[in-house]
Amino acid sequence: MKTVTIEVGNLLSALSALGVEKQLMKLPGVHRSEVNYVAGSATVVYDETVTDIKTIKARVHECGYHCAGERLPKHICVPEDPPAAAAIAPAAPARHVHEPAPHAGRAAPAGAAGAMAHEMGHGAGMDAQAMARDMRKRFFIATAFTVPVFVYSPMGGMFAPPVPPFGLSLNLWLFLLASIAVIYPVWPFAVAAWRALQNGVLNMAVLVVLSVGTGYLFSVGATFFFPGVQFYEAVSVLLVFILLGHWLEMRARAGASAAIRALLDLAPPMATVIREGRETELPTAEVLAGDMVMIRPGNKIPVDGEVTEGESQVDESMLTGESMPVGKKPGDMVIGATINKSGSFVYRATKVGTDTALAQIVKLVQEAQNSKAPAQLLADRASQWLVLIALVIGLATFAVWFWWIGQPLLFALTLTITVFVIACPDALGLATPMAVMVGTGLGAMNGILFKNAAALEEATRLDVVIFDKTGTLTLGQPDVVDVAAAPDITEDAVLALAAAVEQSSEHPLAQAILKRAGNLAMPPATGFSNIDGMGAKGEVEGRTVLLGNRKLMQAEKVDMGGLVSRADEMQGAGRTVVHVAHGGKLVGLIAIADAPRATSAATVQKLRERGVQVAMLTGDNQATAERIAAGLGIDIVLADVLPGQKADKVKELQAQGKKVGMVGDGINDAPALTQADVGFAIGAGTDVAMESADVVLMKSDPFDVVGAIMLSRATLTKMHQNLWWAVAYNVVAFPVAAGVFYPFVISPEVAALAMSGSSALVAVNALLLKRTRLEGIHAHGPTQGATI
Repeated sequence: MKTVTIEVGNLLSALSALGVEKQLMKLPGVHRSEVNYVAGSATVVYDETVTDIKTIKARVHECGYHCAGERLPKHICVPEDPPAAAAIAPAAPARHVHEPAPHAGRAAPAGAAGAMAHEMGHGAGMDAQAMARDMRKRFFIATAFTVPVFVYSPMGGMFAPPVPPFGLSLNLWLFLLASIAVIYPVWPFAVAAWRALQNGVLNMAVLVVLSVGTGYLFSVGATFFFPGVQFYEAVSVLLVFILLGHWLEMRARAGASAAIRALLDLAPPMATVIREGRETELPTAEVLAGDMVMIRPGNKIPVDGEVTEGESQVDESMLTGESMPVGKKPGDMVIGATINKSGSFVYRATKVGTDTALAQIVKLVQEAQNSKAPAQLLADRASQWLVLIALVIGLATFAVWFWWIGQPLLFALTLTITVFVIACPDALGLATPMAVMVGTGLGAMNGILFKNAAALEEATRLDVVIFDKTGTLTLGQPDVVDVAAAPDITEDAVLALAAAVEQSSEHPLAQAILKRAGNLAMPPATGFSNIDGMGAKGEVEGRTVLLGNRKLMQAEKVDMGGLVSRADEMQGAGRTVVHVAHGGKLVGLIAIADAPRATSAATVQKLRERGVQVAMLTGDNQATAERIAAGLGIDIVLADVLPGQKADKVKELQAQGKKVGMVGDGINDAPALTQADVGFAIGAGTDVAMESADVVLMKSDPFDVVGAIMLSRATLTKMHQNLWWAVAYNVVAFPVAAGVFYPFVISPEVAALAMSGSSALVAVNALLLKRTRLEGIHAHGPTQGATI
């Protein structure tokens, strides 16, 4: 199976996306299709042996929508992504994104369907920003011609209308003005309605065309074919309000997709590569694995790799959310799209193209945004039924008022149009995907990657979060956590003495001592040697220095002095104690442990404050585990757990009726991450762990679990607010529009404002999530690129 995310342009309505989904699912070999109206993209899971991306793109074109190919970061060139037109015209050669030509696979629409996509509606391949600009243009044109329609209309003002020019009759002049005010501005809705009917769905565009079209055609008939009252001004004003609402909605959609656009644009278009001893600047898409890449201060790193020469500080905030630059030296890994701050260095490219961390992150975020939360599946079905209900209620309204009650034709027709236009399936269709788009985008900006919308929703229901101790709550590497010195020596002197001997050792405990000693002045040491199973020794100032466990001290008959009880205390706390002896006398103790991460205790505290229990899972014995857990404030301890038993511990808690989250980083955590209701993988962990998890924490900071849960709760709150509003609006709107509360009735223009306002309100409410203050989540300033 292969998963691909492609662009789908010109989606005018949330229900338009459902039509594309239905048609894609009819293709042989397609197992799952999820189309996101807000993002303008589709995630398709298909069998490569049965179908291919060219066929999928061609089906999108057949549905009447533009398909621009795979959605990938701009530095990636994908020759295997063919134009949909390949079947009927020779494929253009693949081009790289630095050229002023489309990305590979971004060809013009195919055949008649492509021509329609290009000539009708919004035009081929428009994203949300372009569609917003197009909608704005149509709004201004409609407004410009609606004003004179209103002025010349017999119902349009308090004064007598001016005399029409060119000797035209008033009705003919109004027909000409209204035709310009209606036909061009309404065209995207007409095209969207036709596409929807072709694809087997009823959407908002169908209702707009019915309402505007009914009023316009009735007025045309009254002008040319039968005596009657025309209401061009009502139809024109109605369309102006509809266009205004959709313009605002498109702007909100553009704002919601800003995060993914920012990710797509992160990597630099060019890279400086050293080939045959010479520096060559070439497109990032042409960098190969194994190439040596030169990076200077201020450069963006083009692809992932390993530093071979030089040292520097690198800003990784755009991918991890961590504001402090990270030091890089030979042997360290660098990530594409991060920014070099100070020194120059050379690195070997290890991951290029779709294998880079940026490409994988973009893929994760896109698939999450296109996935559907359980609530959205119900909302999608309700949206389709809502259109049908609006049609039935509208026709029933006409029948009751005209034939049964006997009201004039114009009155009954006006109420029918009001019913058609006031229904707002888009508010239901937008309620969940807008919130998911903003929530996952905000998470990505903070280094929290949700893989799907279901995980976003499920994280709000967690009762307990299990942390695997090593590598999640702790750093996963030995660290000096305590130093005790004899009365006649300082702690720094003990560290300096131990570090002097350990300078030649590669042992992890030795490295921990050297790290803690830092820049302390160290006396010269000679004669270093390892003592198997006990420690090491060397010579300092002509006297023997011994470093090791108590067995070594006893074997060498070292005077322990008054530090025996302190050594027992350190060992009782689950720490490895390095005894430091000089000249046959114990001068100090160095306690080494897998130190807790700086934010571990705060993470536990915040989770407990929010009603989430915290459990620690470890292979340590019960006594040691309980002491560590007590220091962090954890009340549930799962000790003596073998790697193969971790998933069983998750099952045990689930059997008690709890929703369980699991946080881990290693290969042996993968089964438990999969078993948990929500699996969180620490970003510095293994690829297997990240593949098994539902949420990836890029910063390797356990406090991001708090951020993820808080973001999930805030996003779900927005979903519920939007859904409740959309349902309540439609429940109230139908009887009001149908004249149930006569003599209180509303005009089609007011209904258009209400319908457009309802969609815009849902969209803006979702965008407010960006400004909500959440624990562990930082807003990164105003969204860029959303201004139209």
